[in-house]
Amino acid sequence: MAENAGTSGTTSNNGNSVGFKEQDQLLPIANVGRIMKQILPPNAKISKEAKETMQECVSEFISFVTGETSEKCKKERRKTVNGDDICWALATLGLDDYAVPLKRYLLRYRELEGEHKPAANHDKVAIVDNCNVEDGDNMGPLI
Repeated sequence: MAENAGTSGTTSNNGNSVGFKEQDQLLPIANVGRIMKQILPPNAKISKEAKETMQECVSEFISFVTGETSEKCKKERRKTVNGDDICWALATLGLDDYAVPLKRYLLRYRELEGEHKPAANHDKVAIVDNCNVEDGDNMGPLI
């Protein structure tokens, strides 16, 4: 786990080896613990081992989805990954249980962001193509 974090190597664009610590590739453990506590009862305790295990799992999950997203953007010769790309990757990887709620969140986020922008931006329409979102879905408040 995290206590075994050594340095790994990867090759940069110019062919030189670049060293990094495994910990640098993981989400901060304090953030992971905070997220875990949100769903647990107030008196619940979380062991260090549980936090480290979850830290590795969520970091790997994010890397997995981001890798698929990155490949899509490379094929399309784009440098910027957007929320629709993430939804596409989740659906492509068979993770529809995550793709659909994320798409709902993204649409609601864009609606709320549109309310804070000048009137000229209210005419823009979000395109929903990869994740089917039904009208009337209740996704709850944005965090």
